[in-house]
Amino acid sequence: MLVLEDSVQFELTVKNSRFLAEAFVVANAEAARERLREQKERFSDASHVVHAFIVGPEGNVMGCSDDGEPSGTSGRPVLEVLKGSGVTNVILTVTRWFGGTKLGTGGLVKAYTESAQGVVAQMKTHELVAMSHFETTIPYGLYEQVKKLLVAHGAEIQTETFGEGVAMAGRLRESEVAPLAVQLRDLSRGKIELRTEAEG
Repeated sequence: MLVLEDSVQFELTVKNSRFLAEAFVVANAEAARERLREQKERFSDASHVVHAFIVGPEGNVMGCSDDGEPSGTSGRPVLEVLKGSGVTNVILTVTRWFGGTKLGTGGLVKAYTESAQGVVAQMKTHELVAMSHFETTIPYGLYEQVKKLLVAHGAEIQTETFGEGVAMAGRLRESEVAPLAVQLRDLSRGKIELRTEAEG
């Protein structure tokens, strides 16, 4: 799965109706609902704020709403475009200001689909990588060797506290946890323990 790097927007005008499509990073379904509430407040003058969201490491939690547009003409097409993008932890809203001319169901599906496609085309994404938070305490004699090992495994060291030993904490790809734990055990003859907890 991919994740969005930053929020993006795209605008479309069809027969004087203005469509503003925006995509935002969200952590979960609750955050998606909160973002939708903010959008509706922000665009209180709009006719509709249609949305679709996808969240979760496998992208298997999703939802959408037509927000008063005829059933199936807006939320579902937007969700289909979003599903096709392979992006998760994202909400896509399409805000419409009615321009006085009805578009009909076919016209609505086309306008909402094109709005969603337009914003997806603007997205900058990167691979979703499962991360773990790690903590470990290292004897001073092994500090340099352990630090090199952590760097070699792509660890992001966030804190180092010097006491009886060196307490380190940071982030690490989940796929690196097991091999790193084995190397640390071997290096320290079982003295160094890597404590980890999966993020999110």
